[in-house]
Amino acid sequence: MYKIGVVGPRASVERMISMAEGFGEEVEFIPYPYAEFQETRQIVSQHDHEVNVWLFSGKLPYLIAKGVLDSDEHLVYTQHTEASLYKCFLQLAFYQGSFVDDVSLDELASNELKETMDQLDFQVGKVYVETYNVDTYADDLFHFHFDLWNRGKTKGAITCFEGVYQKLKTAGVPVYWYTPSQLEIRQTLRVLAEKVRTFYFKDTQIGVTIIDIESFDKIKQKAKRPYDLQYLELDLKKTLIRLCDTLDGSLMEKGNGRYVIFSTRGAIERGIGLVKEAVEQIALHSETPVAAGIGYGETVFSAEVNALRAIQHAKEKSGGEIIIVQEDGTVVESAGDEEELVYSNHMNDEEVLNRLKKANVSFKAYNKMIALVKTRGWTSFTTGDLAAHLGLEERNTRRIVASLSEVGLLKYIGEKSLSSRGRPSKMYRLGYPI
Repeated sequence: MYKIGVVGPRASVERMISMAEGFGEEVEFIPYPYAEFQETRQIVSQHDHEVNVWLFSGKLPYLIAKGVLDSDEHLVYTQHTEASLYKCFLQLAFYQGSFVDDVSLDELASNELKETMDQLDFQVGKVYVETYNVDTYADDLFHFHFDLWNRGKTKGAITCFEGVYQKLKTAGVPVYWYTPSQLEIRQTLRVLAEKVRTFYFKDTQIGVTIIDIESFDKIKQKAKRPYDLQYLELDLKKTLIRLCDTLDGSLMEKGNGRYVIFSTRGAIERGIGLVKEAVEQIALHSETPVAAGIGYGETVFSAEVNALRAIQHAKEKSGGEIIIVQEDGTVVESAGDEEELVYSNHMNDEEVLNRLKKANVSFKAYNKMIALVKTRGWTSFTTGDLAAHLGLEERNTRRIVASLSEVGLLKYIGEKSLSSRGRPSKMYRLGYPI
């Protein structure tokens, strides 16, 4: 069963859940209402392991959650459109006799009102706008609206926050809640349904993990007695069987130090930390490097092919990293570590391919470089930066960078002195739109 955590003001959470009744029994919606949107940080931090996808009532809690989780892959939020704002304008006109004049409004982006009114093609009256962000307090927005109304500057207020709406209403201010319409919620639920289907498809894909003990022949040669090797293999199998139990998988011994575990993508992704621990334990017991490659696919054959590609890549790295090759050819290096490097194993841009051919640089090396720069958020970098994080020799990295610069894929932007002694390092940035 997929669990959807619904976050927002209580009224919004109840409304979204009531409209999601047609999702089916395989999906459970769990309410996580808050009084203040800042509570989103605590909610997501404490309960992320309990849900598969987060659904937010608006963009602000979504942005907070994205900052906490460092990813928006499992996040969906209800998008406010012009229709919701037009509804507030109509209510204001009906009850206060003023369509878009003498009104206070809080909004996330300063250009929202302008874009909305540009579509109506008429002059806007006096509107007081206050923008907010993840650090804004509801009390500040309440005082913004209340002070303007109390001084006779406005005839009413429009707010995005339920708490501010309730306080202004109690204070006697004509206030209208800028909340998503039913159409907007339904559209969000359709997006959510598609996302859940995608996650389910990925979760149930076949996952094959290959663990290869390198130099196994040397281990055999070092064994003083046949029993020593058998005892070692027994210890290794205990570690692998415990891992299989966690991954709900099955173990197959290929011989000569190679083991294969068949499971699902979802189980492997949830247990990637345990895979890493098992690989480290096996390397410790065998006193030799251990390579681990994981492949995903729609069939056992395609998953095993990708796992073989991954294990070959892992052996080339020779750093004990776990390599994953996904069904679309995407490569994940250092899987299970904080600094995962994700890049495509394909290149479809003919212009870039032609430039790489002139530079005599593989598109795989270029894709890795682009992925590293993006992941790190670098606006500039040195050859030393690239060499250190890509595990390359600096001499080889300088050759690659020089070649990419000649064809315009990188751009030289100056030099930086790293110390009082020695030559300064050349600085580069990406030279081609990505």
